[in-house]
Amino acid sequence: MIDKKKLPPGMQQYMDIKEQYPDYLLFYRLGDFYEMFFDDAITASRALDITLTKRGKCENVDIPMCGVPFHAYESYLARLIKQGYKVAICEQMESPEEAKKRGSKSVVKREIVRLVTSGTLTEDVLLDSRRNNYLLALFGANGHYGVAWLDISTGDFYTQELRTGPDTEIQELESVFSRLAPSEILFADTLLQNPELFGLLHGYEEKLSPLPRARFNLANAKKRMLDYFQVQTLDSFGNFSDVEIIAGGALFDYVEITQKGKMPRIKSPLQVNSTQYMEIDAATRRNLDLFDGAQGNSLNVVINRTVTGGGARMLTEHLMSPLLNVEQINKRLNRVEFFIKHHDVRQKMREVLAACPDVERAVSRLSLARKDGPRDLLSVLQMLALLPRLKIIIESYKKVDVVDELPDAVSEVLRNFGHHEAL
Repeated sequence: MIDKKKLPPGMQQYMDIKEQYPDYLLFYRLGDFYEMFFDDAITASRALDITLTKRGKCENVDIPMCGVPFHAYESYLARLIKQGYKVAICEQMESPEEAKKRGSKSVVKREIVRLVTSGTLTEDVLLDSRRNNYLLALFGANGHYGVAWLDISTGDFYTQELRTGPDTEIQELESVFSRLAPSEILFADTLLQNPELFGLLHGYEEKLSPLPRARFNLANAKKRMLDYFQVQTLDSFGNFSDVEIIAGGALFDYVEITQKGKMPRIKSPLQVNSTQYMEIDAATRRNLDLFDGAQGNSLNVVINRTVTGGGARMLTEHLMSPLLNVEQINKRLNRVEFFIKHHDVRQKMREVLAACPDVERAVSRLSLARKDGPRDLLSVLQMLALLPRLKIIIESYKKVDVVDELPDAVSEVLRNFGHHEAL
């Protein structure tokens, strides 16, 4: 056990902060580097294959240290997250000159500005542009379960109440996990006392983030969501069950904690039920080679000809969740048919789309005030400038082919483009 009183003031500050986040590797900002000490340094040096050095001694024992450059930390962060680690980012909140004004031995003020977990990523370098990165919360009470999932990099937010019946909920929950492939799963630690659920969670150990049962509270969950969406009731979004609301509130709570009080842009919740999508169990998904085929030749890889990150994520969602509603299926097919029949329109659209930035993720980072704000703001500008060109291309098809009417399904997309010239 280290006696903090025997450490220099700066190292005492490090230990004080580390004690608040024992389950996280602490990226402690020192000038142009994020440094790690003691056990964190040993762990990170092995995980990142970087040199382990030392910084002074404590009780005649060397203090292990390693660090990564501040200007290139994201690549190291990505490697740690992929290996299942969580990282706390600690920044200098003042300059050394400002600290000295309080006294020559004053330590620079530092604070945790963000907790990085696999389910709360926003940076492009840390994410797969072709897949959503879902943070999922599970709540169960009296043998009844609800789930909510959120991609904070895009703002997509969904809830689902699982069907009741002997073994039905556990089977459906397994299908949900298989369908969404969440990066991180939140749940009340008391759920581990359920033998059936424990067996299901056993295959997701590296993705589990158990939380105290007190975090899953109906009144708090409802208040968080009402306050965020600035509404008096959630009824306008759907007829949510208590277990769905509690799971959704746990997501909001966790995101606010990890983002240190900042909340990303989150879209209105969409309620999913078993009559909308075909549930496919994990074994069937593997046998169909939807995403993990031999030698990488999955169905998704073979048919994916998208040219944008958003398009690739949409295609993945469509493959993960096949529609059951005939009207919705026909609407989707009508859109596809239009672009198959009008080759020139399709080619021109692809050329414009290829220049489109990933505006969904740019907007999310802007809402969280990430350091790449200027670049993300430029992405929004570029996207808004390209929208009129997309509309013109679709509408101009009549000049070369006056036989077909523009399908309602395509007209609907045009109407949703909106008008952003002034912005």
